[in-house]
Amino acid sequence: MITSLRFFGVLAITALVCGGLSSCSPAPEQTQTENSQANADSKQSANLTLVSYAVTRNAYEKIIPLFTKQWKEKTGQTVTFKQSYGGSGSQTRAVIDGLEADIVALALSSDVQKIEKEGLIQPGWEKEAPNDSIITKSVIAIVSRDPNLKITKWSELADKNLKVITANPKTSGGARWNFLGLWGAVTQTGGTPAQAQEFVQKIYQNVPVLPKDAREASDAFYKQGQGDVLLNYENEVILAKQQGETLPYSVPTNENISIEGPVAVVDSNVDKKGTRKVAEAFVQFLYTPEAQKAFAESGFRPVDETVAKDFVSQYPVIKKLFTVKDFGGWKKVQTEFFDDGAIFDQILTKVGKSKN
Repeated sequence: MITSLRFFGVLAITALVCGGLSSCSPAPEQTQTENSQANADSKQSANLTLVSYAVTRNAYEKIIPLFTKQWKEKTGQTVTFKQSYGGSGSQTRAVIDGLEADIVALALSSDVQKIEKEGLIQPGWEKEAPNDSIITKSVIAIVSRDPNLKITKWSELADKNLKVITANPKTSGGARWNFLGLWGAVTQTGGTPAQAQEFVQKIYQNVPVLPKDAREASDAFYKQGQGDVLLNYENEVILAKQQGETLPYSVPTNENISIEGPVAVVDSNVDKKGTRKVAEAFVQFLYTPEAQKAFAESGFRPVDETVAKDFVSQYPVIKKLFTVKDFGGWKKVQTEFFDDGAIFDQILTKVGKSKN
């Protein structure tokens, strides 16, 4: 029996219940970045809360000090950050439920759209920053526990009957990208939806656990020794390699999905807190060469073409790179695949029955 079936409800999110986030002790997934003049008065200081998905932490811990130093030199204002990281779906729900984010940098545009739907972000946020507010790109990579096993085609995952580790699409943006990558490997190469569903079901038949986000999926595979292969962001496996992991990985280059991470200012919160100017400046800073280089050093494919050229050897070229637009956009994808009772749930129901 797949132990992950117990995870498929939306995971509970611990609420921050104290009077203001800046007065609370950070939760375990939160860190705080401050510069040395934390005692500056309110006119000289600003406190921003960044809410992002799990695998971006390493990049933002490089980017935030660069921004606070530059902003201090430019304006004289001290900026402090509180950061919260977790599964993109869980982070989205936390913001909707009251986590007062100034900026959200999530794994899916659909997660930002959910916050927009609640009235916290104004429509048109995609046009408020360059590149339709996409700050990073990635693709799906496959890590093999057996050094002699190199997966180059998606079909091999099912053909070889491998135990696959991937996160839970109910809580993880990365897992939704994984799901669409598997589905698109069939439909974007001439296959039918019925063939795609059959293929994806074979994969989930061999999924022993569904962690809540991409980082926990990495921990399940690397630290807990679960699974034969791991599906994850290319940037996450590059970072793992930088941190000493020696297991080989491959990127299917015949076809893959372009994983695009958006950013947005949370309008209702910045207007209430008076932090719009600095929050918008931080979003714009994410497109500078300095920030894009930090993203690239953390394994993300930069959206800045000049920076991308400096890291070209790190990223294999994909022959057929499809996007979420090829599935009709995130609203259609959410309804068709990930709403309660949609295709993902149908697949899990069939998998569960076959295991009983």
